[in-house]
Amino acid sequence: MGYGFPKHSKLCGQVQIAGLYKDGKKFTAWPLRVTWQPTEGETQVLVWAPKSLFKRAVKRNHLRRLMREAYRLNQALLGEKHYLIAFNYMDKEEQSFETINKALCKSLKKISEQ
Repeated sequence: MGYGFPKHSKLCGQVQIAGLYKDGKKFTAWPLRVTWQPTEGETQVLVWAPKSLFKRAVKRNHLRRLMREAYRLNQALLGEKHYLIAFNYMDKEEQSFETINKALCKSLKKISEQ
């Protein structure tokens, strides 16, 4: 498995996203809230930083970029199974890449174990 994060790996579409939030399992790996659900197709990921916490788009984009990079580097932890996953940033402060990376690794391991 490569380290890419191509377009087909990004979760988009209101029906899929609504279904994930409605039927998916949730847990928190601070500063991320993770919603996930097994799927038949490819693994797809949604990365989200709320406008209510970060008014400036620059900060939201920076946080999303950090989360995407952490996922891209650690996506092999999921193994061969396929999931729909949403990573929601919850902290009011911007965290470093190391903190986000640790939380994302922890959450990917937890998903693959269940």
